[in-house]
Amino acid sequence: MGRTGSSSASRKPLNKPEENVPKVDDSVPQTISVARRTKRSPYVWMSLLLLTIYSFRAIYQQQFEKLPIPLSAEQAGKRGFSETEALKHVKALTSLGPHPVGSDALDIALEYVLKEAEKIKKTAHWEVDVEVEKFHAKSGANRLSRGLFRGKTLVYSDLYHVLLRVLPKYADEAEENTILVSSHIDTVFSTEGAGDCSSCIAVMLELARGISQWAHGFKSGVIFLFNTGEEEGLSGAHSFMSQHPWNNTIRLAVDLEAIGLGGKSGIFQTGSHPWAVETFASVAKYPSAQIVSQDLFTSGAIKSGTDFQVYTEFAGLSGLDFAFTDNTAVYHTKNDKFELLKPGSLQHLGENMLAFLLRAAASSKLPTNNVMEEGQNSDQDNAVYFDILGSYMIVYRQRFATLLHNSVIIQSLMIWTTSLIMGGFPATVSLALSCLSLILMWTFSLSFSASVAFILPIISPSPVPYVASPWLVVGLFAAPAFLGALAGQYVGFLILQTYLSNVYSKREQVLPSIREELIRLEAERWLFKAGSFQWLIFLIIGNYYKIGSSYLALVWLVSPAFAYGLLEATLTPARFPKPLKLATLLIGLTVPLLVSAGTIIQLARFIIGSAVRFDRNPGSTPEWLGSVIVAVFVAVVLCLTTVYLLSYLHLSGAKRTIVFATCLLFGFSIATVVSGIVPPFSDVIARTVNVVHVVDTTKKYGGEQDPISYVSLFSTTPGKLTREVEHIKEGFTCGRDKPIDYVTFSVDYGCWTHEGGENGWDESDIPSLLVDNDVSNNGRITTILIDTKGSTRWSLGINTDEIKDFKFKGEEELVPVGDKNSVDGWHTIQFAGGRDSLTTFSLTLFWKNNSTKSVEANNTVQPPLLKLRTDFNRLTPKAERVISKLPSWCSLFGKSTSPLTLAFLTALPVHI
Repeated sequence: MGRTGSSSASRKPLNKPEENVPKVDDSVPQTISVARRTKRSPYVWMSLLLLTIYSFRAIYQQQFEKLPIPLSAEQAGKRGFSETEALKHVKALTSLGPHPVGSDALDIALEYVLKEAEKIKKTAHWEVDVEVEKFHAKSGANRLSRGLFRGKTLVYSDLYHVLLRVLPKYADEAEENTILVSSHIDTVFSTEGAGDCSSCIAVMLELARGISQWAHGFKSGVIFLFNTGEEEGLSGAHSFMSQHPWNNTIRLAVDLEAIGLGGKSGIFQTGSHPWAVETFASVAKYPSAQIVSQDLFTSGAIKSGTDFQVYTEFAGLSGLDFAFTDNTAVYHTKNDKFELLKPGSLQHLGENMLAFLLRAAASSKLPTNNVMEEGQNSDQDNAVYFDILGSYMIVYRQRFATLLHNSVIIQSLMIWTTSLIMGGFPATVSLALSCLSLILMWTFSLSFSASVAFILPIISPSPVPYVASPWLVVGLFAAPAFLGALAGQYVGFLILQTYLSNVYSKREQVLPSIREELIRLEAERWLFKAGSFQWLIFLIIGNYYKIGSSYLALVWLVSPAFAYGLLEATLTPARFPKPLKLATLLIGLTVPLLVSAGTIIQLARFIIGSAVRFDRNPGSTPEWLGSVIVAVFVAVVLCLTTVYLLSYLHLSGAKRTIVFATCLLFGFSIATVVSGIVPPFSDVIARTVNVVHVVDTTKKYGGEQDPISYVSLFSTTPGKLTREVEHIKEGFTCGRDKPIDYVTFSVDYGCWTHEGGENGWDESDIPSLLVDNDVSNNGRITTILIDTKGSTRWSLGINTDEIKDFKFKGEEELVPVGDKNSVDGWHTIQFAGGRDSLTTFSLTLFWKNNSTKSVEANNTVQPPLLKLRTDFNRLTPKAERVISKLPSWCSLFGKSTSPLTLAFLTALPVHI
């Protein structure tokens, strides 16, 4: 007798034939005879599905939410790390409120850090030298070629940093071989910066205190750089690496950052040399590191930058870049505050960093500066790294990854080729049809999930109603994505069954009474194997492009394939299929879930939180686009991770129950959103807005006119501002009728009011762009005099469709000719500095040979030659009143490209 499904009744002895089972002709070879349909218990499969969901959550909690117990100074001891002591620094810095570059609050913060550094110097071990310095950086310019800063020149002036260098007193070589630990004191104007990055500064101060008790045994020194200017374009790191004499001694850089508030601070960038991450993995008590984050960051999918880019791109260093990523929705908002910092966050980073520095500084094997110049193949020596459950860390080099992946790919292709040769033409067609089921699964899943995202702006008060309640994403997007995946695979399952029925109809040894069941079992097995084939394709692609995250494809391919080969596969081609064992699924998915479940949820939370700042040019993207990205991410993850599980469900008695429960979850989530029971934003997870008093003289691009003054309200969070304007009640008009070019970005949708716009500013604040010289000998050269009228934070756009190059001068030349790039026809100079920065400059423009030299006889509006925005961190009466009336679910938002609360706009036309 053949086997029935796992839910069949207890079997009778083989020598007692069951009723209803046709007798088999003994003269015809038989391998299996199945009388009843395989039907798995619905209770078992509902339980398995719930167990899978619970496993995802449990793994995430262990990997990302389990934090160490904070230690007091007494518990940590003189040589340990105490979160209690570090929190005192966080509280002191955040109590100052926002402290951006050029503010009085930043001066106080600098003095606080300097005072604490002096205390560390006084209490250091007697065999340790501690040097403390307040470094004044003069003017400089930074041009980075990658990522967020492409097409920009970042100019700075009058910046101050605090430096603390720890050296062993009796090791002379340590002075020339140092490790840099860096973070920034300054914040954006909109937040007190508990996470970004007062917590980092606090960790560094407590680390410096501990290191000062250990360093007598070091072979290398440790430099702690408390810089300013990071929020204005990584200027602090660049000014130190370009101007301070200690920069030539640095062999390794460690940057501490935050793009959220608290939680585990994990490694998300390492540079080209693997030594640092290998050392960290060997000593970290609570390792947290994911190369998935590095791949996303370097690809540009995450629109942000850290000082680590300066250390790698400008200085040629390798090292480690850490970041707090929890609660990323509060990044640069009013809610980045001390009260929301999770206990254990600083202890986690502090203990990991202390262990790393003790091992690294005692080593004589620090990587030398600029490993690329030493002829090493950086691609092959790059590290692949990830942690498992926050307890163990795996690190290996790309060279080994390539060998491992090639080996698995070759063996997999050999197995598939052998299988297809043995199975002949029917096996080839079956594989093709099972791949069709994958395509249908992906198509249906993406379509179902994205369709919900498209309709959200129509049925919901906000296009992103899930930001404050991320659990809604499960019902809004995961539920339809799961239904789509199941439906798509089932359609492929039916098509595959149709083909297999033709194949089996030609086999005389198969009785008609059991043929249908054999076809179903055969189709089930092909769908399971198609999951492995899917992951094989991803592994081949990842291996070809040397993507570090390809380790995920490796574990999702190898583990299920091993389980299938161990429990299901046979070398006898004549053997008929049997129902897939539940153990195959459980064994096959255990390792992939342990390795990837936590990372998937953490990444999902990050993407959801980032929705509050998704629209970098407000109104320039459709309202539904942010939700579509979330929906697509959810559908992709679901198709990748449930492909094996779904293949079991088609023969499961739980299929209808699962579909009903999923539909119920989806309906509940939609009803919750439509009814507004759960608000899209809250006092803690706020919508980001900007309130700017604008004084505009750009009309007609420099023509004689009176300044136009108004207050502008816009948001980087997708959606209309109708509800917010009704709450404020200050005469705002909203729409797309008044686009604003802020030089570094544009606002296509926003709100504005002219009421009270004439107060709080003076015409003497309006910047000027004056033509000093314009000659055309051997090419046209124009000199422009720029006066920012007291503003020490401004942005200048240069039209590169007309200008091929330029040089920029203050008291000395800051930007020489050559080595420029542009984005969308513009090169932007962003300037930020202290209160004593220069405000007058000279700009020399070198025109293209085919540039416009006379006014065109048409009515088209040409872009200007130059456009300038100057900022003042000053509240006019109207802007102050609007900000005071902002609803509690809104927060001001700042970044390096954002205007402050008072901005002046002017421009110079092409036809000067």
